[in-house]
Amino acid sequence: MEFRFELALAAHLEATTDWLIARQLGGTVATPGGRIMDLCCVRPTDALADRAAITSQTIPPLAIESDVGAGEAIDWRPAFDCSIDHARSVVDRAVDCGFFEVERHNGRRYVRQTTRYPDWVDSLVGIENKPDLDQPGDLDRQLRVDIALGIFDKVILATESYVTRAHLNRLPEAVGVWRFDPEEGERTVVREPTPLSTSEPGIEPTNAEPLRTDIAVVDAEAKARKRRRIAERAYGKGWRTYDLPACEHADPTDDGRPYCAFYDHVVDPATDCGESCPGYEPADPHEIDQEAIREERSPWVADPDGISRSQSGLNRFL
Repeated sequence: MEFRFELALAAHLEATTDWLIARQLGGTVATPGGRIMDLCCVRPTDALADRAAITSQTIPPLAIESDVGAGEAIDWRPAFDCSIDHARSVVDRAVDCGFFEVERHNGRRYVRQTTRYPDWVDSLVGIENKPDLDQPGDLDRQLRVDIALGIFDKVILATESYVTRAHLNRLPEAVGVWRFDPEEGERTVVREPTPLSTSEPGIEPTNAEPLRTDIAVVDAEAKARKRRRIAERAYGKGWRTYDLPACEHADPTDDGRPYCAFYDHVVDPATDCGESCPGYEPADPHEIDQEAIREERSPWVADPDGISRSQSGLNRFL
């Protein structure tokens, strides 16, 4: 149920906003993986076109954070604050995706950015999906982490349930609330979110026990790095991160969701499909171009021309 709800909301936001939508990204700093945000939405600036021109992929965060700039090419080895092997891997990936270009000086590999990294992120919106508020799970703790840390500019709870005053009183006041009907694609704003202080230090709970909660103070610089990493990962990943079922009953929707004709609803291929399903009939997966669908329905660019600053004839020396 939550998977179907999440995909329906992602498709709805993609169709009704200019945001870039991604699913299931980490939203903490001190404890990576300690908090996974269901939907991470990037509201872009006008500089999105400059970012889209570089690559359709995620630019390696350490490449952006390194001392490699867009001016003179430099030796890559001292430009990274990590092991040599890790730095080499980052350089290779940055070259492959078109963010770095290589020159040779005295037999050594020098790199520079093909273009300055643009300031393309206006704000981040984090959405926690909880279709049924009668089964809240760890909702309160998750939302309190989001508010105390302040990685996202706004945090929203999306639900299919009727939202009562009692529900609202149990939620942190800064959290916005949406009621969303995944069948009709209708979204109602129950409560607007309060903007959070993303440019100031945040508090991240790291371990909770009955009489004690450990915390980490996350400074503004670390938060800025995390926000940029979330935005980059969202740009490269998107929300269509599943394989279509290899079943005769699979009939993808126009927006690329894995609809099943046997059950008459969207299914999660990772958990719902396979030989254990009573309606399973083996077949080749539908051949649909998820990248083309994403490009048509969002500001993401599937196959940009890329940016190269190399001088004519330089490649023959690489």
